Amino acid sequence: MPAPTAALPAQKRDSASAVSTIGLFAFVVLAWSLNWVVMKLAVREVTPLWAVAIRTALAALVLFPSLFAARQLVLPSRADLPVILVIALFHMVAFASLMTAGLVFVPASRAIVLGYTTPLWVAPAAFFFLGERVSARQVAGIAVGIAGLLVLFEPGSFAWGDAAVLFGNGLVIVAALCWSVSIVYTRAHRWEATPLQLMPWQCLLATIVLVILALTVEGAPPTRIGTPALLALTYNGVIGTALGFWAMTVVNRRVPATTAPLGVLATPVVAIGLSAVILAEGLDPRLVVAALTILVGIALGAKGRG
Repeated sequence: MPAPTAALPAQKRDSASAVSTIGLFAFVVLAWSLNWVVMKLAVREVTPLWAVAIRTALAALVLFPSLFAARQLVLPSRADLPVILVIALFHMVAFASLMTAGLVFVPASRAIVLGYTTPLWVAPAAFFFLGERVSARQVAGIAVGIAGLLVLFEPGSFAWGDAAVLFGNGLVIVAALCWSVSIVYTRAHRWEATPLQLMPWQCLLATIVLVILALTVEGAPPTRIGTPALLALTYNGVIGTALGFWAMTVVNRRVPATTAPLGVLATPVVAIGLSAVILAEGLDPRLVVAALTILVGIALGAKGRG
């Protein structure tokens, strides 16, 4: 029987690990919540494609030396090339670009809610493309989430006659669908390297594609960027993307598989509050009701999958 004093260091280590995990989780939620707010600030000065290209390049510049220093930088194998391609194109290019462009027309708080409908589309997509069974609880979750969407687009509160509003909301919804494609493929992929080890390569590929798109669609890069936009892009690339993803990777290894997705649902709630305070967007009661309804639907679906 081990001595009581021998058990104390182990208990302290477990306690310290739990505290650090909670701290990292809180960091992820706050970092990703602020991402939406600061990106809204960035697109006031920088065009959407260049904004996404700059932040993705900054993330790559942080990730490559960081993983090299940690001896985690690896050349991707041929088997991992498809997942690099899919995540880079559908998440880092399509989702990020469409979402950022949508922020030009849509308040950050509304874009946050629409962006976080992504998990609602994952279950049906996985059913059609991966043959995964959809549980009754997942169906209920999708139905509840769609009810939340209907609240957002209720004719009495949504400007259906405003082309710019329709365009902006459409961009954000298509962005959410693109993200779901990335998630579904990621679930089907058999990883050889870890997601963190592949992330710098995804950022590099995405940066190349984004620069080409930005040059083609928006012209030359901005020659002058004001301090607020520069700080916003730096935050997006370094903290929101590079450090946020690293912290989430650590959390995913320490908590049960169903806990992490449910915990991340705090992100849109915090983001709505931050956008109300920092961007002075106010709190629309319908938006709050819609957000909570959608999050309940996502939580139901996540538990059903678990």
